[in-house]
Amino acid sequence: MNITLKCFAGLKRHLPANAKANQVIVEIDDDMSVYQVIDFFKIDREEAYLVILNGVFVCPPERDSTILKDNDTLALWPEVAGG
Repeated sequence: MNITLKCFAGLKRHLPANAKANQVIVEIDDDMSVYQVIDFFKIDREEAYLVILNGVFVCPPERDSTILKDNDTLALWPEVAGG
């Protein structure tokens, strides 16, 4: 199945070479959880601080049990600070 993976700030380095504008459509196995996708792209779980699935925040305790579906959009941000 296909999902859109978006990675921002320092996480952009994990996107495949064909990514444009911080996003790419990727093929993943059916029934993968949020954390399985994060692991598949070799992103440190601690580094993926803010996780948004289809516009909804996924808190850390739910990332193992939240299963992605075809055409979902998964967006990841590292922890950031500003002033």
